[in-house]
Amino acid sequence: MVACLIIHGYTGGPYEVEPLADYLKDHTDWRITVPTLPGHGRKLNLQHVSHDEWLEAAEQTLLQLKERYETVYLIGFSMGGMIAAYLAAKYQVEKLVLLATSGKYLSFKQIGIDIGGFITDAVKGKLGENKLFRHYKRKFGTVPFRANIEFLKLVRFTRRYLNKIHSPVLIAQGQQDGMVPYKTAYYLNKEITSEQKEVVFFERSKHLICLGEDKDALNQIVHAFLDRPKVDTLTYK
Repeated sequence: MVACLIIHGYTGGPYEVEPLADYLKDHTDWRITVPTLPGHGRKLNLQHVSHDEWLEAAEQTLLQLKERYETVYLIGFSMGGMIAAYLAAKYQVEKLVLLATSGKYLSFKQIGIDIGGFITDAVKGKLGENKLFRHYKRKFGTVPFRANIEFLKLVRFTRRYLNKIHSPVLIAQGQQDGMVPYKTAYYLNKEITSEQKEVVFFERSKHLICLGEDKDALNQIVHAFLDRPKVDTLTYK
């Protein structure tokens, strides 16, 4: 029996990875689990939660799945990718998928491009139709400074485990990602010591890679990676 644990990103929730989760549910008989990390979800409440609580919540979910299922896959998006990497290093999992994983963060060049897009849409009177703007507007003012410090602590803590990962790994990254520079995929590929690694770039995708224009291709590639024993290095365009 197979289970797949999918971990969402910082200030997000299961909705960030919903298309991928739904695809795997529709195309497999696996148990797909997408927990909500403490303080996260549609309504954020991050004032009094720590990075240790995020790690513990994900870890407890993984341990519960490992008790019931022979094979467990791990998928992590953004901060969830760093949590998944940490868990894959600490426990034996069959395969690991890292989506726009925040080993490094903030591509100022892409942020400038995104802001330019906001200004253009504002001039045209279409800012309310800009999905990226609406996404970040919802979060603005709801994330306390302390929570951002906890995010940085989590990334710093989990980085040291990258060279302890031995499971086959798929690294997927959007080239228009403003939060995680696309070169982070090269960093992860270098730091992770697994002998089986596959790196896939999506030219049209921003940070919310599971919700972007390439989501259908992403779903198929992730499914194929988890289903096959051998992985190759690919670039998707």
